Amino acid sequence: MALNVNWTEEAKTTYEDILNYLQEEWSAREIETFIERTDNLLSIISQQPYLFKASAYKEIRKAVMGKHNSLFYFVKNGEIYLLTFWDNRQNPAKNKFS
Repeated sequence: MALNVNWTEEAKTTYEDILNYLQEEWSAREIETFIERTDNLLSIISQQPYLFKASAYKEIRKAVMGKHNSLFYFVKNGEIYLLTFWDNRQNPAKNKFS
């Protein structure tokens, strides 16, 4: 049974930031690829929420989407909460979830 996926405000904002960046700097193909990759990843997470490794905080998990982006989330009371989309090229010390 698939778990419900909840988006935090930060997850919504960072997702939209990535889409805006792709729209400004890349093509529609990259936007479609990112959206498809996100949808596929969320499907996997909802089916197997503990598949991805825990971050420095045991309850928070990190799903690498590709070489440029990762998704941080946690599972609580049978639901998934998306915390943030992270650009892997940023300084990892700035990520409060890793």
